[in-house]
Amino acid sequence: MANHSYNLQHVSDELKNDKEIVLAAVSSKGYALQHASDNLKNDKEIVLAAVLNYALALLFASDKLKNDKEIVLLAVSENGVALQYASKKLKNNKEIVLLAVSVTGIALRYASKKLKNNKEIVLAAVSNNGLALEHASDELKNDKEIVIAAITNRGISLDYASNELKNDNDIILTAISNGRSLQSIN
Repeated sequence: MANHSYNLQHVSDELKNDKEIVLAAVSSKGYALQHASDNLKNDKEIVLAAVLNYALALLFASDKLKNDKEIVLLAVSENGVALQYASKKLKNNKEIVLLAVSVTGIALRYASKKLKNNKEIVLAAVSNNGLALEHASDELKNDKEIVIAAITNRGISLDYASNELKNDNDIILTAISNGRSLQSIN
């Protein structure tokens, strides 16, 4: 089977439940997990192999394994956006969310409401990608340290700051020095 993922899509249900075949397929192309049997989507070894090859394969894992800390940590360490497929419980896990936003700042979008209001997490997110400020709590969009970190990373992220900080001289000067056009600041 040269292209296991293609062949897995077109094999019988019996072979989609064959651990050896599926493990070979997901080790080659992680997204092949979508074609595995439900039984194997709940097999930790299979899902780990898939996520190691393609972090977003977490989408196809069983609900039980979307709540497995080891699997989710592996997925978000490869691509923070994989956080969107984690269980609600793990979207509220500080360790997992901090790793996700450190890898891919915009993953803040998928964090729990509580963690979108956690200064350490939001600072890590906006330091990675200033545009993550859009997903921060209103309280942190009004935090000068957070907003400066965001606009230092991407001047355009000023759009997501509180109205109060959009009128702060330090903030405006930092935004301008980081590529923000003066005409578009309102």
